[in-house]
Amino acid sequence: MGVPIRSDPLDELTIPDGTTVEEHDLVTDGDVIVGGQSTVEFGVRGDDVLAGERVSFGGHIEAAGDCRLDMWSDVAADVLVGGDAYLGERVQVGGELKVAGNVDIGDDVDIEDDFEASGHIVIRNPMPTIVFLVVYLSQLLRIGEEEAAEELATQLVDAEEADHEPVVLPRGARVSDDAWRVSTPARVGDDCRLHGNIRAESLTVGANNTIFGSLRARGDVVVGEDTEIKGDVTTRSGDVYVDEGATVWGDISAEDVELHEHAIVEGKIRVSGELTQVRDALGPMPGDEASDAVDDTTDADNASEAVESESDETAESSEQDESAVEDESETDDDDRADDNRTDDEVVAADEAGASEDEADDSQSDDEDDSEVDSTDDSADEPPAVESREAVEAELDGVVPMMGESLDLSENGHDDDAEVVPDAD
Repeated sequence: MGVPIRSDPLDELTIPDGTTVEEHDLVTDGDVIVGGQSTVEFGVRGDDVLAGERVSFGGHIEAAGDCRLDMWSDVAADVLVGGDAYLGERVQVGGELKVAGNVDIGDDVDIEDDFEASGHIVIRNPMPTIVFLVVYLSQLLRIGEEEAAEELATQLVDAEEADHEPVVLPRGARVSDDAWRVSTPARVGDDCRLHGNIRAESLTVGANNTIFGSLRARGDVVVGEDTEIKGDVTTRSGDVYVDEGATVWGDISAEDVELHEHAIVEGKIRVSGELTQVRDALGPMPGDEASDAVDDTTDADNASEAVESESDETAESSEQDESAVEDESETDDDDRADDNRTDDEVVAADEAGASEDEADDSQSDDEDDSEVDSTDDSADEPPAVESREAVEAELDGVVPMMGESLDLSENGHDDDAEVVPDAD
């Protein structure tokens, strides 16, 4: 079977994933284990169904596997078994009993309707479940079947490793459409649909559940994501935690309440301690913010340094451009000065009686420049100036320079003025 079977009360109400209550039936894909002296006011459908002593079922039992009912158990309707059936002493069946396998029946078993079995029928007093397992295990060890005994013990202990977790109702539980009452902690899995108020020592409800009733516990109550509670959530001395997307249609009463910002509570919230709202994490953690601030500062410093460096480069380029402009201007000034000086010297050469070759050849200017430069550098005394009459007589018959005739008056010369040599 799925879980260890003990005569002591089972320690938790367990409702596995996907369990539903459909038309007064508890439906699950796994096993159903009911502790002794419990009351289940609706029918049960599962794989294997095991019930302890003095368990009462208000509906029928449908077991795809085996079904074992200990002494003094009572079933109000039919018992349909796909495997073997074990009915203890003084068991009562309010409907018919149909078994696909073997049947082991105790004394004073009462079956109101038809009884049908495809296998062997043995009428005797079958042992209670716990006694049967203990005797069976000891018998295997006595005959030397240690491997078989170890395998059986492993199956009993490793119940949580089964494909489908069983529904476990602890000893003394009372389950109906109105309420699920247990004196132990309770745990509801995911994707369940249940009817009735749930009363337990503490209560944990998974995700995507719908419970048509209220939740009440002495300890903490946890409501999972996207779970809908069609009633109140109350705890005497514990806290309440409502996760994201959950909806509570009633009131919440607890010492402390922790409510997700995306949870909905249609009723009132009564707390004797603190009410805390849980928010989603938006943005980095505080440590990350500090590091981001440092990074931003570093980036800003780097950017300012880049701007300063760019400004320095711009300034340097501007200085270089200015120096280049100054050099060009100086060069232009020098060129203009050279041009002016060359024109003056040409005039002086004309006045001094330059030769015809100096006036006609384009290269004569450079030669004159070099001659003038050398003359300027070497001459200590100004050259002697001839009279105007002598110059005109000397130039008589010479072809004038190309272009307009030279007007000496425009250059500030007076025909009547006497030429005086420059004194250095």
